[in-house]
Amino acid sequence: MAKNNGKNKKTAPKVVAEEEQHVKNEEKYLRVQSDAASTKKIADKKLKAKITRQENQSLSAARAAARAELLLQEEGGFLEAEGMEKTFKFRQDQIFDSLDVNSASKIFSLDLPQYGPYAIDYTRNGRHLLIGGHKGHIAGFDWQTGGLHFETHVQETVRDVTWLHNETMLAVAQKKYVYIYDKSGLEVHRLTHHTYVDKLEFLPYHYLLSSIGSNGYLKYQDTSTGQLVAEKRTGLGPCNTMTQNRFNAVIHLGHQNGTVTLWSPSMSSSLVKMQCHRGPVKAMAVDKGGHYMATSGADGQLKIWDIRTYGCLQEYYTPRTATSLDISDTGLLSVSFNTSVQVWKDAFRTKQQSPYMSHIENGSVINEVKFVPFEDVLGVGHQKGISSLVIPGAGEANFDALEANPFQTKKQRQETEVHTLLDKLQPDMIVLDPTQIGKINKLTKAEVLKKREEELEAKSDNKPGKDKKRMRGRNSALKRHMRKKNKNVIDHKMADMDEKIAADKANEEKEKNKDKPFTTLDIFE
Repeated sequence: MAKNNGKNKKTAPKVVAEEEQHVKNEEKYLRVQSDAASTKKIADKKLKAKITRQENQSLSAARAAARAELLLQEEGGFLEAEGMEKTFKFRQDQIFDSLDVNSASKIFSLDLPQYGPYAIDYTRNGRHLLIGGHKGHIAGFDWQTGGLHFETHVQETVRDVTWLHNETMLAVAQKKYVYIYDKSGLEVHRLTHHTYVDKLEFLPYHYLLSSIGSNGYLKYQDTSTGQLVAEKRTGLGPCNTMTQNRFNAVIHLGHQNGTVTLWSPSMSSSLVKMQCHRGPVKAMAVDKGGHYMATSGADGQLKIWDIRTYGCLQEYYTPRTATSLDISDTGLLSVSFNTSVQVWKDAFRTKQQSPYMSHIENGSVINEVKFVPFEDVLGVGHQKGISSLVIPGAGEANFDALEANPFQTKKQRQETEVHTLLDKLQPDMIVLDPTQIGKINKLTKAEVLKKREEELEAKSDNKPGKDKKRMRGRNSALKRHMRKKNKNVIDHKMADMDEKIAADKANEEKEKNKDKPFTTLDIFE
């Protein structure tokens, strides 16, 4: 028995360490910390039971996710240099020779010099690619197998393209309007409310298509019902830089005066307004977790921002103005300027001295760069076509197949579409901090009423005395003068005005009495 007790004492620290690790993992997956004391104050039994049940479900889900980490054995591999080598000097043809057949097939280039420059977009599962040439060429295909969905020419300018909820629908910002096409390239809708659009973004959990263009209006279109949900006037002129925060679905806009504004469809004005650059904002990107934002401006600077504190972390100077930015699921930052593409590693942690990888498109100006979800691939749309580059470590190795499945079948895609429609979030739920939704307000009703009264009193004390708005005809110059006359301030202007008004009244009475017949009563008067 003594030996057994000794063994238990030796293994006890290991068990404690494992339990602490499990607790840390659970905290990582818990979106809202459960508080048993807060539910005790709830008088409604049904509400109390419902909230307790929801907290237990979230806790069990966090525990299951923490245990499942033991099964995630895949790790993202990065390039490692030996000796005096530098990873940014490795070319794609050198990497091609060291790859297996499947990975080597992901390095390709499509030469389409007649219709460029090209805008590109990938589906959420990273399987399908959509390209749109500025001169009207549009095509969608499965870039891994090479299966072409459709290819068409719209005979007018194409400014931006984006997939909608999956690869069966897509939106194209053309010369004047935004058009919706299906998988076969057939025009389904023409959105006449969206005019002269430069950038498109789709919010998958809310089924909202947002657009911004030269008229300076940010518009939200519900693609499930076809209704125009919101139309916001930015008041900052034309805008051609837009991105979304995938964590809270807030839209980020970059303006010509160097400011970045954050928007929600439920608010009439911007949620946040940041002065980021001394010139027009040219490109933006937000990481998957919603913590960091990268911006580039015409002042030649590239800045890294912490969205939680709205503070600048690092500043870089680029050889040319960066025209496109994107952040991978693992935190790699791609920067394109002129004919060059650079990929930076750990750019959000410390200031880097050299890029992780670089690539040059000879004689072709780059228009847009985008990382492929769940793949070590970077898509590049440029003046003469599109290119696919292999960037080791860019893709998430352990992905959630229930969230976005790269290997989904037709039946799974249909089921996912139905489930996402049933679970669609309302536009009013787009806020800066989504974790606040569902939390319990610990203030009592008396405390809330008291707080409101204090706010109203503070507003009434600070409110300056102003003339109330009156009906038409009651706010004329004469009425305003008569109201001023009652004040205890007399100056020569008011005195002259009073004399003039008295003289005008006397002249009016004389004019009236001219034509009046003479009577004996006038003698006595």
